[in-house]
Amino acid sequence: MEPQQPVTKRRILADLTPLRTSVDYRRLWVGNTISWTGQAMTALAVSLQVYDITHSSFSVGLVGLFSLVPLIVFGLYGGAIADTVDRRKLGLYSALGSCALSLTLAAVAFAGYHHVWFLYSVVALQAVCGALNAPARSSMIPRLLPPEQLPAANALSSITTTGGMMLGPMLGGLVVGLWGYQAAYTVDALAFSAALYAMWRLPAMRPAGAEEGVEGGAEEGVRRKRASVLDGLRFLATRPNLRMTFFTDMCAMVLAHPRALFPAVAVVWFGGDAKAVGLLVAAPAVGALLGSVFSGWLGRIRRHGLAILLAVAGWGTAIAVFGLTRNLWLGLFFLAVAGCADTISMVFRSTMLQAAVPDEMRGRLQGVFIVVVAGGPRLGDFVAGSVGDVASPGVAIVGGGVACVVAVGLLALKWRRFARYDARVPMA
Repeated sequence: MEPQQPVTKRRILADLTPLRTSVDYRRLWVGNTISWTGQAMTALAVSLQVYDITHSSFSVGLVGLFSLVPLIVFGLYGGAIADTVDRRKLGLYSALGSCALSLTLAAVAFAGYHHVWFLYSVVALQAVCGALNAPARSSMIPRLLPPEQLPAANALSSITTTGGMMLGPMLGGLVVGLWGYQAAYTVDALAFSAALYAMWRLPAMRPAGAEEGVEGGAEEGVRRKRASVLDGLRFLATRPNLRMTFFTDMCAMVLAHPRALFPAVAVVWFGGDAKAVGLLVAAPAVGALLGSVFSGWLGRIRRHGLAILLAVAGWGTAIAVFGLTRNLWLGLFFLAVAGCADTISMVFRSTMLQAAVPDEMRGRLQGVFIVVVAGGPRLGDFVAGSVGDVASPGVAIVGGGVACVVAVGLLALKWRRFARYDARVPMA
């Protein structure tokens, strides 16, 4: 019995094999985890500072708008850049830019300069740096790990994002409350040192074939220089399995994303206050984190397309059932289930993008991925809020969950090959 216990644990808990087998990946993961938490601290501190200056919730909401537009524009453009240059350098320079912006926020806070438009400008520039960094970093991972370790690596990445979303705001609120905004921004800048060190230690990461193009293959060199956002979109238009990864995610995030309704739901359904809203917001993140921690079994799944369809349908079902509950703790449970389903979907969608896309196109497809991931929830907030105002929060939440399940079912019927996608023979 003794020798079998570690195997059982590996099958249940997150697979740490990528961290053990690749020193470069381990540095990258640790650095990203630390810096992501720092960025979440800064995001909360900026929102608090904007409200402190304006006393306007609308002004706080504009923070998201100022970050969304650069994310969309430079997410696509950053992916194209990542397919033409050394991805290590792109990741390093964009992380340096983010670090410099955090230092700027800290210096301005120490100087007592409080102007909301300055904060909006810095947020927009941070989004630009993030949009350039993410495609470069994501497209490096298949170069650092073998294909069979990609699901485990993406589950570990989910731990980074969900853990940062939970821990960062809590630390940010604590630091701001004790030492002020300048302290939170300074901690964020220091946290970037881990990401910078990880990027600095990586080997050169030019896209596949770029070296030949530079050394004498004129045709290849010209093709590299012409790499563009449109090339990535044209590639995507001819790859139905990859398109389905985006369509299914949009079903969940646009049709069944009830975050904008949480303040109303907390008061009307549960008789709560801001604490109840905080619990509702945190519940999906808790479920997502648990899904990542107990993700060891995901590496044995080969039918990634079918897993995505079931996970997104599970998200929609959990959201619809949440809309029928009037007990806070039961509602939190179903939101956590939804978050866990979202993690499973994310792991397999990311793995398909990394495994089924040629190396020279990975940056651009990762750029599209960032736009969908960043834009979908914000569009979902608008849809849920609008339907909630016109009808009711219950109609918006239950109807959105049902619409998500129906839409995924229709997509599965339209593109039946997606459910048969086999990770052993990745086909875009």
